[in-house]
Amino acid sequence: MAKMLRLFDVLLAAMGLLIGLPLMVLLTLVGYWETGSPLFRQQRVGYHGQPFVLLKFRTMKCDTGWVASHLVDASSITRFGRFLRRTKLDELPQLWNVLKGDMSLVGPRPCLLSQYELIKERTERGVYDARPGITGLAQLNAIDMSTPRRLAEVDQQMLAAMAVPAYFRYLFLTLLGKGGGDRVKMKKM
Repeated sequence: MAKMLRLFDVLLAAMGLLIGLPLMVLLTLVGYWETGSPLFRQQRVGYHGQPFVLLKFRTMKCDTGWVASHLVDASSITRFGRFLRRTKLDELPQLWNVLKGDMSLVGPRPCLLSQYELIKERTERGVYDARPGITGLAQLNAIDMSTPRRLAEVDQQMLAAMAVPAYFRYLFLTLLGKGGGDRVKMKKM
């Protein structure tokens, strides 16, 4: 099963990168114009708990602290970044992470190396026995990293039931715009 899902990952990521290349070039140019640094690179916890460098289009100002999204103030998000987050286009560079084998299209969202409580919960549940993913059950149900235990439980549940139909269902629902990633807190008035 794992080999088949990995084959789907490679084929779909390669196809996505080829088809999406013109759009990614355009997004890179707009991002460069807005921040001067269109790509965001950050170490995350990956397969077997090993760190890897995650790629995304930058959605926050360059001087924003390196903390989980739910701990960042909404004023840190750039105007173009709001568009990228709303459309989920900020995730496109992660197709390269999938192609390299750092990630899967479907799996638990990779966390920061500093999210100790989530790492502990996921380790106890064997979540790191799978590659992290761009989308998954938690994202489709708007469960973010602000609730580490709940997130780890849902990750474990998803991995225990992972099969080809579930893999494609998660991808399909994500492409339809269902779910959400880690939320950025709104600035208090």
